[in-house]
Amino acid sequence: MSRMALRGLVHKEFLQIVRDPSAIAIAVVLPFVLLLLFGYGVSLNAHSVPLALVAPASPQTGELLDGFYHSPYFVVHRYPTMADATGALMRRKVNGIVWLRSDFGRRVLTRSDARIGVFVNGVDANDAGLLEAYIQGVWLGWLSHQAQAQGSVLEEPVTVEPRIWFNSALRSRNYLVPGLIAIIMTLIGALLTAQVVSREWERGTMEALLATPVSMGDILLSKLIPYFCLGMAGMALSVMMAVWLFLVPLRGSVLVLFSVSGLYLLVALGMGLLISTVSKNQFVSATIAIVTTFLPAFILSGFVFDINSMPAPIRLLTHIVAARYFVAILQTVFGAGDLWPVVLANTAALAAMAVFFLGLTWRLSRKRLD
Repeated sequence: MSRMALRGLVHKEFLQIVRDPSAIAIAVVLPFVLLLLFGYGVSLNAHSVPLALVAPASPQTGELLDGFYHSPYFVVHRYPTMADATGALMRRKVNGIVWLRSDFGRRVLTRSDARIGVFVNGVDANDAGLLEAYIQGVWLGWLSHQAQAQGSVLEEPVTVEPRIWFNSALRSRNYLVPGLIAIIMTLIGALLTAQVVSREWERGTMEALLATPVSMGDILLSKLIPYFCLGMAGMALSVMMAVWLFLVPLRGSVLVLFSVSGLYLLVALGMGLLISTVSKNQFVSATIAIVTTFLPAFILSGFVFDINSMPAPIRLLTHIVAARYFVAILQTVFGAGDLWPVVLANTAALAAMAVFFLGLTWRLSRKRLD
């Protein structure tokens, strides 16, 4: 009898989902839109940065200037004087200035102190650091070529030989898209289920459910099962777009990825049901869900902002954010593979959170009207 009642309740929830365009939009359309926006519109790399050049025309400066012109990182604008370039920087027409003094060519030939001046707009610290590094790269490349042309070796106290692991192309898309899956799962799991029980109270159907012989456990399961299926469908769509559309490498096991995703979805569903059980108003439930689940997942999970760069109290706070552990697993499975020390430790944390939130929801749910 209990299984028949549960099937009936689950069927009812699936019908409500099909008839509710907002649920379909959040589960299917929103992941598609977010992935397109972050995959194509958001980049942590700097490309085609407008750069001002103030330099005299001479054979000695030509090769150095060609390094800036042919670099994919710069869009070069020549200015006759430093005052003109400074004005362009103040008006944000360029993000940086490279200044070669009028006697730069003579100093190069005489091997005296030939310096270049670099001015960078530091409003955005991340872009300023990248721009400075790119300019230094062109400068060192030119120095090396000059040394080879003179039959000597560029003397440097330290020679750096970088080896980039897991994302050798330095594509920010390979870092952002896997982390975005955690944000999508949080939205589907927490935001949708946060309105499930409160919607029943607002529509007056909760009283009818409480009058039936079904148990409170059956009612909660009937809310979990349909949205778990909906969340896993959104997960599958996100993974397919990540791998086939954005060409993000998936080096780990698909089975591990979906197993851990299902566990995190239970955590998100538990948080959403807990909010929905405590609050009997859909608007209040949705607001609480955004503040307590979506914003922490976006800011404190390591999705965009590095956790190690945060102050110590904030780093401590991130340990209660479930998305932190899921983002770590996603970035590991996509970028490096099945590194079990990372996967198992974060999976254990997610399992503990799932038990806590689902257990607390069941504890607070009672078949009574008060």
